[in-house]
Amino acid sequence: MAKATDEQARPLAVAVLTVSDTRTGETDSSGDYLVDALTAEGHRPAARTIVIDDIYQIRAVLSNWIADPGIDAVLVTGGTGFSGRDSTPEAVRPLFDKDIDGFGEVFRALSHAEIGSSTIQSRAVAGFANDTVIFCMPGSTGACRTAWQGVIREQLDSSHRPCNFVGVLKVREREA
Repeated sequence: MAKATDEQARPLAVAVLTVSDTRTGETDSSGDYLVDALTAEGHRPAARTIVIDDIYQIRAVLSNWIADPGIDAVLVTGGTGFSGRDSTPEAVRPLFDKDIDGFGEVFRALSHAEIGSSTIQSRAVAGFANDTVIFCMPGSTGACRTAWQGVIREQLDSSHRPCNFVGVLKVREREA
């Protein structure tokens, strides 16, 4: 990870949402991975929950989190495929003030090196809602690892250069 030596990384409050009709707290390995990964980078888990793949339940949780000034970022795992109930992109996109098109593009490029053309079945999306950054990735632990290590970790690192998303998060307002 490229880091500036003159700036201390700023820890963020990050919420993790697992979208699944089958996972439980005991079987949510993807959510576990994301919490462990963000904690290892010095961030604080601000909230964590599992909801079924239902547009309105997903939106309800996210709406509360993006309205919460104590949450800087949200990581969503699951519901990004093409099966009948996969609805994370449809639930989340209307909440975005700005899309981060590059996230899905870069995630799929990285994923292609790992799983080949099957990566086209991922509808990974990201955006900003109320100055909170939201990353939505597939539900497999491998996909979460690819997204975290390949994109999200650096973009949530205030010392990453040439740029990162920390400067535009509402964390700036809390620290002022």
